[in-house]
Amino acid sequence: MIVVALDRVSITLGGTRVVDTFSLEIEDGKWLGLIGPNGAGKTTIARAVAGLVPYEGSVRLWGEEVSRLSRRDVAKRIAVVPQSPLIPPDMTVVDYVLLGRTPHIGYAASPGSADVVASFAALHRLEITSMARRRLGTLSGGERQRAVLARALAQEPRLVLLDEPTSALDVGAQQQVLELVSMLREEDGLTVLSAMHDLTLTAQYADELVLVDAGREVARGDATDVLTEELVARHYGASVRVIADPEQGVAVVPIRRPRVEAAQTE
Repeated sequence: MIVVALDRVSITLGGTRVVDTFSLEIEDGKWLGLIGPNGAGKTTIARAVAGLVPYEGSVRLWGEEVSRLSRRDVAKRIAVVPQSPLIPPDMTVVDYVLLGRTPHIGYAASPGSADVVASFAALHRLEITSMARRRLGTLSGGERQRAVLARALAQEPRLVLLDEPTSALDVGAQQQVLELVSMLREEDGLTVLSAMHDLTLTAQYADELVLVDAGREVARGDATDVLTEELVARHYGASVRVIADPEQGVAVVPIRRPRVEAAQTE
């Protein structure tokens, strides 16, 4: 079953076309990773899937055009984990996670017992129940990201959109966050669309990669097809070595350019 289908989607922001006739399909239960240089259009594509930006063309969720769905209907199906989520420092973790139940609560209604149970269930699954009464401002970066994921999980979504979920985390916290997403995907049958800069991490977790540059697809496939030294050099302007391991997958390692080459490019 196709969960997400984009057909010739174009998006113009501030008079600039940032996505140009882009098409994409994601099957149920799959993890697709969008990669590309800064300004390539990755985040804008993800926002279009969530119905957060106007677009030309077609964006369908489970066969329904997203522009025809109410914000509440979209929020019941999709959880968005943004790069820089709003984290009210004085709010407790449990109250923050409870915000994820908003799409399931009637207008002008208060959270019920079922919403509280769902929130604590999300805290338990992400192993942060002990932090429930702590203020968000007292958490480490990795702990905050767990809280953000718990809020997303409390929504009971079927699709999760990740926009640079590990950008401000150390390597240990990065692995923990992505392992949690992978676990939730396997246990709940979630579909995942991620926009990430870290090529090695994306290669290790996503089933399929789409390389985007200037709002267009330039390569698609598994990590060994997309993450080649030639493509990375062409679209990122980076010198790398791509190391393929049968068990661990693909790793993209930056290498220093010779001094002469570096001087010529300055």
